[in-house]
Amino acid sequence: MNHRFLKACKREAVDCTPVWFMRQAGRYMAEYRAIRQKYTLLTICKTPELAAQVTLQPVEKLGVDAAIIFADILLPVEGMGIQLEFAQGEGPVIHNPIRDKAAVEALRLIEPEETVPFTLEAIRIVRRELNNRIPLIGFAGAPFTLASYLIEGGHSRDYVLTKSMMYKDLETWRSLMAKLARVVTVYLRSQIRAGAQAVQLFDSWIGCLSPGDYREYVLPFSRQVIQNLREENVPIIHFGTGTAALLELMREAGSDVIGVDWRVNIDEAWNRLGDQVAIQGNLDPVALFAPLPELRKRIKEILQRAGNRPGHIFNLGHGILPQTPVENVIATVEMVHELSRR
Repeated sequence: MNHRFLKACKREAVDCTPVWFMRQAGRYMAEYRAIRQKYTLLTICKTPELAAQVTLQPVEKLGVDAAIIFADILLPVEGMGIQLEFAQGEGPVIHNPIRDKAAVEALRLIEPEETVPFTLEAIRIVRRELNNRIPLIGFAGAPFTLASYLIEGGHSRDYVLTKSMMYKDLETWRSLMAKLARVVTVYLRSQIRAGAQAVQLFDSWIGCLSPGDYREYVLPFSRQVIQNLREENVPIIHFGTGTAALLELMREAGSDVIGVDWRVNIDEAWNRLGDQVAIQGNLDPVALFAPLPELRKRIKEILQRAGNRPGHIFNLGHGILPQTPVENVIATVEMVHELSRR
């Protein structure tokens, strides 16, 4: 299959730079809000037909070069024994946070076909509906980001509980990370076997770590997930925010593509990472609120910095924000394709 997104993941020549967006299915789209008025987030995620419908909404509307399955990174932890709720306006809340060795030992390993069958069925539906027009991306949370949710009980600003476990109880920390690495591996492997043609590892919160802490407490487990997926022979994207100080360490984890946010210039990131890795990024999501001439200027600058190097996938530095004007998202896709035409 000659898709420009998959070719870019492999650093092959493309006719123009492929573009897709994190959270391209979501609250900024009226079509999604209409569904969300009727169903909770978890209900949509756990109803394959609804998850597939939401996944496909931006494909027609935006003209993106890849779809990403609609799910949540915390879905697999329910099968491990975690009591999860999405509280109104608060995001995910974990009612039985993991704070000690006994709690880690009680966590179950999962069989994805039993614990997240809805996500795998949604992938199968979307692949049929797409009929190979564009590829489908699967995803999972990386071990550190999942661990931080489980320990903190939800979002955190300073990760005091997470880092305290790392520093005070290394054995429990490593036990938790090893378990999560195994779960993430089997979850992503099952998504690939259901039809995902690339996968993204979301390590959204690793930017809170120093390079030394990342190397000691996180890198071995991220590397383990990526290496264990190698035999599946699909591109692996490794993404985090606030990672300008961690890029070389992320490269050591071994993914095909590294996602960078807007806090580092894409040419500088690429020079540091070398030519053996593709790069995804890196427009500031707030730039989508700018007037079109300003938006075009920013897109053009990123493309010029990328310099038509093989292996650039245009994306945001994080997900689309809820109030984003949908017409600006459509314009971004058109501008990227036009300005990067080879």
